[in-house]
Amino acid sequence: MFSHKPYNLSGYDKMFHACPQCGLVYDIEPGFYTGAMYVSYAFSMIIFIVVGIALYIFFNDPSVWVYTSGTFLCTLILYPLSFRYSRVLYLHLFGGIRYRGDGAD
Repeated sequence: MFSHKPYNLSGYDKMFHACPQCGLVYDIEPGFYTGAMYVSYAFSMIIFIVVGIALYIFFNDPSVWVYTSGTFLCTLILYPLSFRYSRVLYLHLFGGIRYRGDGAD
């Protein structure tokens, strides 16, 4: 679905127009993936909550700057994965795409 590796910072968001194996067109309509930002927001909130709870438990309620920098760094590091998985999940939920595992949809 994506043409570059997730941590290739110059191309982590580049997608193929169609699947190289089965020919499925990923670009359903103009602006389709705009809704994926809501899924990405949910992923970011999950990261915030998990990192905040982990910092609270393992560092005995550190100061605010530790929470801020910890959640910011984790979100920044996981952003390329969050971006990709939000698009894939949005495509499967609202694009009518079903994975069959045989290379054809």
